[in-house]
Amino acid sequence: MSNEGVDKGRRRFLTAATTVVGAVGVGYVAVPFVLSWNPSARARAAGAPVEADVSKLEPGQMLTVEWRGKPVWIVRRTEQNLADLPSLDGVLTDPASDMQQQPEYAKNPARSIKPEYSVLVGICTHLGCSPTYRPDIGAADLGGDDWKGGFFCPCHGSKFDLAGRVYSGVPAPSNLEVPPYMYLSDSQILIGSDKGAA
Repeated sequence: MSNEGVDKGRRRFLTAATTVVGAVGVGYVAVPFVLSWNPSARARAAGAPVEADVSKLEPGQMLTVEWRGKPVWIVRRTEQNLADLPSLDGVLTDPASDMQQQPEYAKNPARSIKPEYSVLVGICTHLGCSPTYRPDIGAADLGGDDWKGGFFCPCHGSKFDLAGRVYSGVPAPSNLEVPPYMYLSDSQILIGSDKGAA
């Protein structure tokens, strides 16, 4: 076989051009595939911090917002609610909140940055039901004089005070979780981010 009449320059050009076109084609196929590994915009938004406006929240009222698919309760506690918290220590499983269910800045008797506002994940620590808000003091069905307001889980009877601390002798093993949060202003709370500290 003879190589007469073969243009080696043209052959190199065609080989290089075919290689470049093939590489571009592989790139067009690979980019969408690699990008599909990233979470969707909806998934990213589901974990994103959420803002809550508490400017219209009256003492004794509760606001519910959704963060990461979970209800987060913001309760504006009354002066009486705050005064009652220490009196419950004897009927609670973990009154000092020794378990790691809150950020460092919420390790205090009120389990919050500002005592007036309680910020809690509204999911029972027993089996994941959502307790109901029962602010009525002395409710006969919840223990009478020992009940100073709080949350009652109708699924299995767990009770929590207005700081999210669990009562003794109920199925729930631990206090309600305090999510990371910070104040953007006196009336705006950012839930899901605390920039490391509040």
